[in-house]
Amino acid sequence: MTKISIPDFALVVLIGATSSGKSSFARKHFLETEIVSSDTCRAIVSDDETDLAATGDAFDLLNYTVAIRLKRRLMTVIDATSVKREDRAKLVQLARKYHALPVALVLDIDPKICHERNQNRPNRDFGEHVARNHSKALRRGVRGLQKEGFRQVQIMKSPEEVDALEIVREPLWTDNRTDHGPFDIIGDVHGCFDELTELLGKLGYVIDPFEVDSEDLIHARHPEGRTAFFVGDITDRGPRNLDALRLVMGMCDEGSGRCVIGNHDFKLNKWLKGRNVTQAHGLDLTVSELEKNSEAFRKQVSDFIWDLRSHAWLADGNLVIAHAGLKEEMHGRGSGHVRNFAMFGETTGEVDEFGLPVRLEWARDYRGKADVVFGHTPMAEAEWLNHTMCIDTGCVFGGKLTALRWPERETVSVPAKTQYAIPAKPLDADQSLSAQQDHDRLLYFDDYATKMRIETRFKSTLQIPEENSLAALEVMSRFAVDPRWLIYLPPTMAACPTAPEGPFLEHPDQAMDHFASRGVTDLVVEEKHMGSRALLVVAKDANAAQARFGVEDGKAGVIYTRTGRPFFKDESEEAAVVARIGKAMQSAGLWDELQTDWVLLDAELMPWSAKAQDLLKRQYLPTVAAAKSSASALLEAISKAGQIDGLDALSARAETQFSNAELMGQTIDGYCWTADSIEDYRLAPFHILASAGKVHADQRHTWHMETLGKLADADPILQTTGWKRIDLNNAADRETVVDWWMKHTGSGGEGLVFKPNAFILCGDKGLIQPAMKVRGRDYLRIIYGPDYDLPENIERLRQRGLGRKFSLAEREFKLGFEGLHRFVEGVPLSKVHECALAVLALESEPVDPRL
Repeated sequence: MTKISIPDFALVVLIGATSSGKSSFARKHFLETEIVSSDTCRAIVSDDETDLAATGDAFDLLNYTVAIRLKRRLMTVIDATSVKREDRAKLVQLARKYHALPVALVLDIDPKICHERNQNRPNRDFGEHVARNHSKALRRGVRGLQKEGFRQVQIMKSPEEVDALEIVREPLWTDNRTDHGPFDIIGDVHGCFDELTELLGKLGYVIDPFEVDSEDLIHARHPEGRTAFFVGDITDRGPRNLDALRLVMGMCDEGSGRCVIGNHDFKLNKWLKGRNVTQAHGLDLTVSELEKNSEAFRKQVSDFIWDLRSHAWLADGNLVIAHAGLKEEMHGRGSGHVRNFAMFGETTGEVDEFGLPVRLEWARDYRGKADVVFGHTPMAEAEWLNHTMCIDTGCVFGGKLTALRWPERETVSVPAKTQYAIPAKPLDADQSLSAQQDHDRLLYFDDYATKMRIETRFKSTLQIPEENSLAALEVMSRFAVDPRWLIYLPPTMAACPTAPEGPFLEHPDQAMDHFASRGVTDLVVEEKHMGSRALLVVAKDANAAQARFGVEDGKAGVIYTRTGRPFFKDESEEAAVVARIGKAMQSAGLWDELQTDWVLLDAELMPWSAKAQDLLKRQYLPTVAAAKSSASALLEAISKAGQIDGLDALSARAETQFSNAELMGQTIDGYCWTADSIEDYRLAPFHILASAGKVHADQRHTWHMETLGKLADADPILQTTGWKRIDLNNAADRETVVDWWMKHTGSGGEGLVFKPNAFILCGDKGLIQPAMKVRGRDYLRIIYGPDYDLPENIERLRQRGLGRKFSLAEREFKLGFEGLHRFVEGVPLSKVHECALAVLALESEPVDPRL
């Protein structure tokens, strides 16, 4: 039995003459789905696997299939003769393109045996010369397989050797997905040993006593089992390169540390191996220290560097650590190009005004799911950019040494004790934040023009059809506010279950019964204002807005609609309202109480006519006018007709219809007034959605209402929202709410909103509806028409389907708060926009808008 190991991600090319046993061998050692057979491809394109005329198309299909599988990082096995160098060259080229290791398994079987097998197979009467020619071609090239690019070659010269071979799959060296840390990822050390020991101490590591001027390794470990992960460039430029090596090597030897290779480490190893290396960029300092050490220690250092990997793919693929970063298509793969990119990054071949290579900004276009943490290019600050972070904060240049605690995603730093080297470029010359801000001002079509699959922290995954995404993308790209402000879109609200009988279509009893049936008895009931939904992002001032949102337009905030459009056409009006809210926050002491310099409020802005003029002119007021005109005309005709049997009932119905139309008009009038200045607006906030470092979904609705009550007291344009907390087990509380609803809706109010006191509440069936509206009898005339409550109409309306609306409200709620959490956590804005866009996309689903 011969055992060989191959990578679990590779392009395995079976090489052998016809009937050498490749297909049987493939089926024995590989999954059926992993095998791409030229015969199968020939059958697919021609219905005949022996049709040689279809060979060209068959191999087009084979190469296409191989490319797709390698792109998706799947083991792929080629079952074809592949005896010619030119055929193998195409496959090796594909392997290189997708950074897969090409493996050659050669079945060099006697052509006579192959011919005998062919004679026993249908449609294989090729003649002995075919197997003989295949065998000759194979043997001409077998010695050069490694030169062709195959990283591993295994030759089997007999059927017995073929049968005796056992294949063991092993993960690539870079594939460490089973390692979940936790990690403390440390930026470029560059010989700054004192800062490194201080940083490790700050992170909680215990360093064993050690001797200075020794070759013994230095050991350190974390009492909670955390792993220190170094991004490379341990030496050069700094004062204590030898000690830095001793510590990093000691931690890696003990298992409390790990390290990937950096470009300085790579160059140092070339010197250690006796290569002629220019001793520049601080290498001379490291060399001068190592020359004083023994040859055995220098070999130990060389062996350590030689074993360092290009990158580490960790934590189920959610974290990548590489010295200079790594594109998504290179994660967990192996090739010379991957190694070079991981060490040096990607450059244009040009140099900038500082004489440094001009680097391609791969991180600005990064869209992968994994966090990529790297160093190499010193920055003044370590900041997230599209799920990537450069944590080289230039300690050796007088900056600081930084670690990223992962998965906590928190940075910890210690300042440099002095400037050990002068940087060619100032540390703040190219900051990642400015790059992020420039990037985030745009919505990238390719990010969203697809079927979206969004995982939320509610343990559910939501899918958005591509056609919905495209419709929403058009709205956001053409009409929305600056995308950097657009951090949240609110969900629709579920209507309460329909009242089964009586004069009301909706009634508080049904809302309360619904929540009671889900085991929720602690409710907050709020007045529902008849205005337009408004989201207010308000910062303390323009500087705070720029610092958090990256905007440079001098705004301290924006007000936008539930579809992301600017609420005010006149920016001066918007600025005035934002300024008033900011002052009210100050007067109420909320900036200090919330420990923030920005806030996101969810509110209703009135009058309704401020945003609904078109609807009023085109739909609602014409409906009132038409209904009154129709009823008046009928009443006039009846009065002229004289005494005719049956007209009394018709007259009574017409009078009812005229009265209903008037009621609808009066209801609309109550929601509308002229707003010539901001003093005429009324703003009723009901949620404090988020502020610096916090999504306030952990606070109960009572906290929201009490806190916003203080805000409303600070400015007359802010209107307090009436609310009550009730216990559904208390009959008096139920009766009080019904009385309140009757009085509120009877005097023109829209209705009430019922919410579990806990902002987010899950039961045994998942998320409990976060809010449910119960609208008044007169308000519903606007929705369903003035005569909706006539007996024959209301009975028909009782059959309305609420299931889709319930589902929509739940999904949009999850998406909205997923996006807010992402924003507060510093996730790339494209991932925040993904959630906002999905909310907008769901609005295009075929759900009755009147609900």
